Amino acid sequence: MENPVIVAIDGPSGTGKSSTSRAVAAKLGLNYLDTGAQYRAITWWMLSNGIDVNDPVAVADAAGKPVIVAGHDPAAPGITVDGTDASGPIRTQEVTAAVSAVSAVPEVRARMVELQRAAADTSPAGIVVEGRDIGTTVFPNATVKIFLTASAEARAARRSGELNGAQSVADTRAALIKRDAADSGRKTSPLAKAADAVEVDTTDLTLDQVIECIVTLVEEKRATR
Repeated sequence: MENPVIVAIDGPSGTGKSSTSRAVAAKLGLNYLDTGAQYRAITWWMLSNGIDVNDPVAVADAAGKPVIVAGHDPAAPGITVDGTDASGPIRTQEVTAAVSAVSAVPEVRARMVELQRAAADTSPAGIVVEGRDIGTTVFPNATVKIFLTASAEARAARRSGELNGAQSVADTRAALIKRDAADSGRKTSPLAKAADAVEVDTTDLTLDQVIECIVTLVEEKRATR
């Protein structure tokens, strides 16, 4: 049996990572993992349990407590925290505002990386993993590494649309830029493009074009293994 395929898709918010990753996984018959949802899940747990998310020591001490289980079906991944469906609660503005601070704590990242590697170990055919440090830290030997980018304007317009107008495009753009700075500037596993990643600028591409590009790259890699 051939080795499982690991497709690492990294990039900042609003580049189309989730839609792209899920579609690529579905087309290739692979499992799917949204690592951002895992970080949101642990952040939601911290907020729900009265942990000061701006206190790295408190966050580190609690990092091992919640039981986080992420689904791997690209059609309906889902995620639970201590047995409770957290798919909705992790998408609130409160969680969005706190996730960078929680994600920067080394103990949190170590815990999540452990879960992420375990997900790959239990994916016989392979897995598409999306995040910010997948190709650089989590799976440095991934079969294919993709780094999605897009202009700040395009990203803000997409994310504002996802929020159904709850936040203006200008406010969304400012929030994205702030998040980028936090994610790129953290000491542990910052957002960065792996040296051997293929960069795909999604600004002027349709979702279908991005998906087709990545599927082709993976199939070409598979054929030469």
